[in-house]
Amino acid sequence: MEMKNRSIYQNLVHNWVALINQTCFCDFILLGFSGGQVLTSCLILIIYSMILVGNMTIFSIIRIDNHLQTPMYFFLSYLSILDICYSTVTLPAMLVNAITGNRRISFSRCFTQLYFFVSLGGSECLLLAAMAYDRYVAICNPFHYRVVMNKRFCSYLVGGSWFSGFLNSVLHTLMTSKLTFCDSRRVNNFFCDVPPMLHAACTDTHTSQLLLYIVSVFLGMTPFVFVIVSYVHIISTILRIRSAVGRRKAFSTCSSHLIVVTVFYVTANFNYIGPAPGDSFDIVRISTVLYSVLTPLFNPVIYCLRNQEVRRALAKAFTGKYLYLK
Repeated sequence: MEMKNRSIYQNLVHNWVALINQTCFCDFILLGFSGGQVLTSCLILIIYSMILVGNMTIFSIIRIDNHLQTPMYFFLSYLSILDICYSTVTLPAMLVNAITGNRRISFSRCFTQLYFFVSLGGSECLLLAAMAYDRYVAICNPFHYRVVMNKRFCSYLVGGSWFSGFLNSVLHTLMTSKLTFCDSRRVNNFFCDVPPMLHAACTDTHTSQLLLYIVSVFLGMTPFVFVIVSYVHIISTILRIRSAVGRRKAFSTCSSHLIVVTVFYVTANFNYIGPAPGDSFDIVRISTVLYSVLTPLFNPVIYCLRNQEVRRALAKAFTGKYLYLK
């Protein structure tokens, strides 16, 4: 009887120790930061502050200025909010990791971050395509612009972009969370995202990889092709404008959007479709920073400095006079 009790006790202790060991390995280790904590922390803090200030300024000025109550600025205001949320998912956590040097992240925090990052990224892909369609209708079919791009239709486009992005993220999060990860649980990135999580798994990820490629084509490549086709029609229409001033104005309206779209789509599609497991971490790191950090940072800069109407609205907000800038 004593031997039996001792055996039961040993089994309980063994199971308890195994549970503790399993719990210890529930944390993932992010390999994004290897040194230079002070410089990295300052850089992240500056970038995040600029993203918040820039995008909040754009959103606020569009809401309060009557001259900016058009479909184009309606989309731009929601793009600003999306960029704030998009950067907030990753940059504060990156800042804490850089300051403390603690690169561990719990299972629940990791997949919460993954869910919101993927959902907001997918929403931005579709919203940028909606903005391209807005520019297509405005330039190629200007007489029907107000009828086609009415407030209800614009609201549907924005709502559909957000809904599709969050629905897509549910699939990726569920598929990735069911994988079995190696004991080291090393994630080759600054934050939790689908491709590095698949590389960290020790089980077969063929189904998850296939889902990632299919959805990346749907939410990444398809909107990008749509944007390119839209701008081919836009450019061909602009070239038929007889007035040089008219051509310059039309190009100025669309060029800022095209710059943002190109940087975002090319780097995001490369990150989700391009890299193989053996690719250099530096290449993956650069592409990740370009579409997840620089795009939210450059959006307000491009739209403010290259757009005369926004600059006039900002001048009016600070000086009380609506200036007519050249």
